[in-house]
Amino acid sequence: MQMSLTDSHSSDDEVPADLQLLTSYLFDRSHSDAPAFTFLDHASDREGIERTVTWAGLAERVRAVAVELSRVTSRGQRVAILAPQDLTYVVAFLGALHAGTVAVPLFAPEGSQHTGRLVHVLSDCAPEVWLTSLDALEKVRALAENDSVPRPKHIIAVNDPAQPDGDFTAPDIGLDEPAYLQYTSGSTRDPAGAVITHRAVVANSWQAAAAYRATTDWTVVGWLPFFHDMGLIQQLAAPVFAGCRSVFMTPFDFVKRPVRWLRAMSGRAAVMSSAPNFAFEYVSRKTSEADRAGLDLSGVRVLIIGSEPVRAGTIAEFQRMFGPHGLAATALRPSYGLAEATVFVTATDDAGPVVTAFERAALAGHRGVPVGPGTSGALELVAAGRPVGLSVRVVHPERLVALPDGTVGEIWVDGPNVADGYWQQPERSAETFGARHGDAPGRWLRTGDLGMIHDGLLYVTGRLKDLIIIDGRNHYPQDIEATVCDAHPAIRRDGVAAFPVHDEHGVEGAAVVAEYRRGGDVDEAEVSRAVRRAVSTAHDVKLRGLELVPVGALLRTSSGKVARSATKQHHWGRG
Repeated sequence: MQMSLTDSHSSDDEVPADLQLLTSYLFDRSHSDAPAFTFLDHASDREGIERTVTWAGLAERVRAVAVELSRVTSRGQRVAILAPQDLTYVVAFLGALHAGTVAVPLFAPEGSQHTGRLVHVLSDCAPEVWLTSLDALEKVRALAENDSVPRPKHIIAVNDPAQPDGDFTAPDIGLDEPAYLQYTSGSTRDPAGAVITHRAVVANSWQAAAAYRATTDWTVVGWLPFFHDMGLIQQLAAPVFAGCRSVFMTPFDFVKRPVRWLRAMSGRAAVMSSAPNFAFEYVSRKTSEADRAGLDLSGVRVLIIGSEPVRAGTIAEFQRMFGPHGLAATALRPSYGLAEATVFVTATDDAGPVVTAFERAALAGHRGVPVGPGTSGALELVAAGRPVGLSVRVVHPERLVALPDGTVGEIWVDGPNVADGYWQQPERSAETFGARHGDAPGRWLRTGDLGMIHDGLLYVTGRLKDLIIIDGRNHYPQDIEATVCDAHPAIRRDGVAAFPVHDEHGVEGAAVVAEYRRGGDVDEAEVSRAVRRAVSTAHDVKLRGLELVPVGALLRTSSGKVARSATKQHHWGRG
């Protein structure tokens, strides 16, 4: 039985009442010599050396870290994970949970690219202990000397933790106690730490496993960073919960040679993986015919496409390119989630992607009017699927009433996977997590995302804070961004930010910052004319500002999303 988005929890989709702590599922398998996590080490070998830990080995190492933490800090204290993306990270995160401390998933400091994020997060939650690896220890100690960062009491390299004492007993941790702080990507505000309880992480792991029907014989393959919500749940927590093997590499190794992701999936049976929309476009652009030769993707059951907007053209091109290598069209699964819901909210079922064309003018008026494919003035949207074990409603953001199907409003979520709030931000927490509408029971999460329900499926249309309103008509920035991407071949895909700006009289208009590839016979004036003409034709909008920047210059969040608010602030101030 499939659950209606506007209904309460369906009994068939109810999260089980007998959930355990995430680490309990690990220790239930502590006598198994089956492989648990495999790190593909491309730094040591171009093709990747497999470094594997068994369930038994992982349990032993996790227990050792928990013992060490119990010696230097107390239950409930924050513990920052500043480790590289290898087996150390898995051990450190699970060890922090097992000790009853509150993990803060971050990353090892590398240069200055994301030092600002580390400084912000560490200052916000002031962890007493930092966990890292021997390889990263020197850089982590250097970060501790930064005057803007609260100095930790202890820095521990978990590669060689103390051996656990025989009389060590894990603390009696309640499911409703905090497990970790998941800091948001900061695409619209400064990053905030969503308080994820032990119940939320195991509930969301169950929801993900149930949505995709994952079992112990599946293999999760990926490269997403563990400090990001999708990477942490899909590649670490859900495999521990479901007891399936996780094979992973670093994001850097994927970006350097994206074919590595495909080769890690090739030839395996019952594979599940996940990535944002831009990664699928990146793979399609950056893999050659020689790269694709010999790939066998027939064992790929699920490829989760997250991070709005999921584009119909991206799905079609990826399937066109890799279908001949055994990839089933139904394996591509658009989804929707956010850190404040741990990550998972909705998923496409095994029927595969659903793409619907809607009248663009009607969407400007918050109505979803489906039209035939290829209709002039239509906008194709990709369905994000249905929820499992939680409720989703579309609500008028000002009147706070549930809206009928086919009407665009704010997406609200209620379920055991919803975070408890933001770390030490009671007002913002009440605003985001304490929402109520009509006589509906429950504590609803206001996602800040806009969407609608059509034919029982959720369609995400954009962000409430990013909406551009010109002459009373609503324009979604990702819609304008897609037009700009298609306006000229020199514009980089996923390298465009559109946002509202105001003139001296407060009248709203639209501005765009776009990355473009210089060189050849292309000049900036030609690209600029093509962009302005395309936006005017498709949206009846005259851009108030357009700035073309070199590839790589656009401001992004730590998870790779275009940071519209930061880009606007950088290029146009508060205008």
